[in-house]
Amino acid sequence: MKLIQKIASKQTYTVRNAVLRQGKPIESCHFDGDDLETTAHFGLFIDKNIVGIVSVFQNKSDIFVPENQYQIRGMAVLDDFQQKGFGRELVLYCENYILTKNSNLIWFNARENAVEFYQKLGYSTHGNSFIIDGIGSHYVMYKMLA
Repeated sequence: MKLIQKIASKQTYTVRNAVLRQGKPIESCHFDGDDLETTAHFGLFIDKNIVGIVSVFQNKSDIFVPENQYQIRGMAVLDDFQQKGFGRELVLYCENYILTKNSNLIWFNARENAVEFYQKLGYSTHGNSFIIDGIGSHYVMYKMLA
C-alpha cells in the first residue's frame, strides 16, 4: 500500500542521509527552518516504510516578485524506489499543498542531474548554474501554479 502523509522533520533524516548527504554525518540532514510552523514535511510510504520525502518551506526568494512563496527542499527517493513515479507524486503533492496556502509560486535549488526531471513537471530554470559547497552544481528552478 502506498501513502503520502505529513511527517516530523526528523523522519526525513534517513532518506536525506541516504540520497542527499551520502557519507556525511546525520546531523547534516537538519536544515535551517525544518521545525518552523510554516514548514511541512511529507513522506511517501510503501507498506509502512518511508521511501521518499520532501519538505516545503515558506521562504521568499528575492529573485521572484510574489510575497507568499514556497521552497521545496530535501526532495529525495531511495535508490531502489526511483524511476517509479514516486518523486513526481511527491512534487505534485507539494504543489497541491502550496495552493492551499494561498500561494502560486514554488521554487527550489535543483541539482544539475535533476533539472530534466523537474522540467518534465513544468518547472523552468532561472539564471546560470551555481555550486553549493560540498554538494555540487545546482540551478534555481520555479513554477507558477494555476
